[in-house]
Amino acid sequence: MSEIPSNKPYLIRALHQWCTDFGFTPFIAVFVDENVEVPMEFVKNNEIVLNLSLEACHQLNLDNDWISFQARFGGVPRKIMVPVSHVLAIYARENGQGMSFPFDPNHQQSNKQSKEDIPGEVQKPKVGRPSLTIVK
Repeated sequence: MSEIPSNKPYLIRALHQWCTDFGFTPFIAVFVDENVEVPMEFVKNNEIVLNLSLEACHQLNLDNDWISFQARFGGVPRKIMVPVSHVLAIYARENGQGMSFPFDPNHQQSNKQSKEDIPGEVQKPKVGRPSLTIVK
C-alpha cells in the first residue's frame, strides 16, 4: 500500500483562505534551518513569523512542497522560500485562531523537492561572508 500524502499543505491553504475571506491577517510560524530562505536578521531561536496576507506578499505560491513569495523587509524586496515541512503553525494575527503542526528537525520528508528543482527559480551562487579592508 502506498503512503498517503500529507494533508498539511491542504490545511495551510484552507486556513489561509479562511483568514483572507474573513478579513484576518494570516501568519505562519516557520522553523528555520539551511533549507529555508528568509531574512536571517529576523530569525529568533531558529523561528520566524511571516505575514502571508495578500497585501504583504507578491507572487504568493502555496504549493504542496514549498511556500514561496516576495515581500519587503525594511523596504528591501526579498524572495522567501519555505518548505511546507518547516511550517510550525498558521493562524490569524487578530484572534490567534489557526492550527499548529508537529515538527521534528531530525526527520526530513523523503522525496522533498529542492529549491533547485522549482521551475523558474534562479539560484544565486553561494558567497562567503563579506568583509571590509582598509585601503590607504
